[in-house]
Amino acid sequence: MIAFVFPGQGSQKVGMGAELADASSAAREVFQEVDEALKQKLFHLMREGPESELTLTANAQPAIMANAIAVARVLESGGVNLSEKGEAVAGHSLGEYSALASVGAFNLTDTAKLLRIRGISMQDAVPIGVGAMCALLGADLEKAQALADAAAQGQVCEVANDNDPGQVVLSGHAEAIDRAIEMAKDHGCKRAIKLPVSAPFHCSLMAPAALRMKTALDETPPQGFRLPVYANVTAAPVTDAEVQKGLLVDQITGRVRWRESVLAMQEAGISHFVELGGKVLGPMIRKIAPDVTVTSVIRMDDIEALAKDI
Repeated sequence: MIAFVFPGQGSQKVGMGAELADASSAAREVFQEVDEALKQKLFHLMREGPESELTLTANAQPAIMANAIAVARVLESGGVNLSEKGEAVAGHSLGEYSALASVGAFNLTDTAKLLRIRGISMQDAVPIGVGAMCALLGADLEKAQALADAAAQGQVCEVANDNDPGQVVLSGHAEAIDRAIEMAKDHGCKRAIKLPVSAPFHCSLMAPAALRMKTALDETPPQGFRLPVYANVTAAPVTDAEVQKGLLVDQITGRVRWRESVLAMQEAGISHFVELGGKVLGPMIRKIAPDVTVTSVIRMDDIEALAKDI
């Protein structure tokens, strides 16, 4: 049984999608539609950079989605229908929108517009420098939670991402994150690394962004979708569009429960995870579920190889 999974922020890089667009009209059509939806030459930015502009949250989120959906469309143009071959989909943070788009919950234009709003809302929620994030390496959820509680000292310091058995991300006020980094080894973490992000994602400081996304999703709600989506905030399959809408709002301030999501999919019988548009989730999945098969699909040769295998 196969699950298709979609990467989140951090998987962007200059040149993304270029080889695919050169090789496939299906990919070119995706990038053109996203450009038109956003009234921006986003694909030119994806292809040529500069990296500093591509990394901006408001650009990175729709760009990562466009790249992943382009891969999915090229796959489907070659006869691999995701809804027929897969049992479920999931995405990491913004990747949940890509997952939903891949199974028909949102059309491509609406997905791009929602992710632009999401990126701007998250950036605007907290002034630059007020928030921060750090990755804890060699730390499980229990150690990370204890560290977050100790470092908070009246400020926000929360677990933002439970990525895999040895990587947990904290988010909150910059001073609290600095304290967490200083205290990390005392709490049994191997290393703590400050992340190069412009806002403290997936913590309660993002509440203003959640309000803006609620309005946006009320205006453009998800429709019925063809496969269950494993939601970040529940690590459980969702089949109801109205439930999914609420979970997308909760996701802005809520924890990305990726490790639990992968375990839940494995428990449901998923034995093959196919990452579309990145090579970020694959290593995490291998750490979480060493017995499963993981395939990362980015280029035309990846797509052709996968089409022969499934």
